[in-house]
Amino acid sequence: MDAPRRALVVIDVQQEYFDGILQIQYPPRDESLKNIGRALDVAERDGMPVVVVQHQFPVGAPVFAVGSESWNLHAEIQNRASQGWKRVVKGNASVFSGTDVAQWLSDRDVDCITIVGFMTNNCDIATAAAAEELGLGVELLSDATGAIHISNEVGSASAQQVHETLMVLLHSNFAAVASTEAWITAVEGGQALPKSDLGSSAIQGRADFPDLAAMA
Repeated sequence: MDAPRRALVVIDVQQEYFDGILQIQYPPRDESLKNIGRALDVAERDGMPVVVVQHQFPVGAPVFAVGSESWNLHAEIQNRASQGWKRVVKGNASVFSGTDVAQWLSDRDVDCITIVGFMTNNCDIATAAAAEELGLGVELLSDATGAIHISNEVGSASAQQVHETLMVLLHSNFAAVASTEAWITAVEGGQALPKSDLGSSAIQGRADFPDLAAMA
């Protein structure tokens, strides 16, 4: 596989996800933060374009209010800020919605984005899905992202259930999902990450759950 022209997209590594009501629960947020740092090290070493995103709501909002502690980037990211980064604020889930990120990537001949940051169950999946329409390949680092526990009128799911299920879903169509270590190896070797597809995932799913397939 030819090497993609990558950009690293660091989504919403903000204090809200460490101290607020949206605290990341799985994988452990400090482990994800460490792996985000490793991905940044590789990107900076290789001259890879980097986009750093912050979610932003108006003053007085319960989360991500502009200028609040919840809105601030985590110190581990802020302290290593580079003038070469593309800094973006957004008000919607996808990093492409209402921003010039797509054009910025196109101007640099990027054809694949690597997603790290938060949350798996909101901004990460929205960005991965939106990239399809833009013709961009997507990689997502499973141990440099994270999810929260979710409960509402429809049911409940633990952060681990949410995260692991979305990794399978994303890898079936929207993104090549891998660990940070596997991604670093691919970058160093000038290779693309392997990705599944919906048809193959469906066939394997029927094989893995034959009793359920028979009931359909």
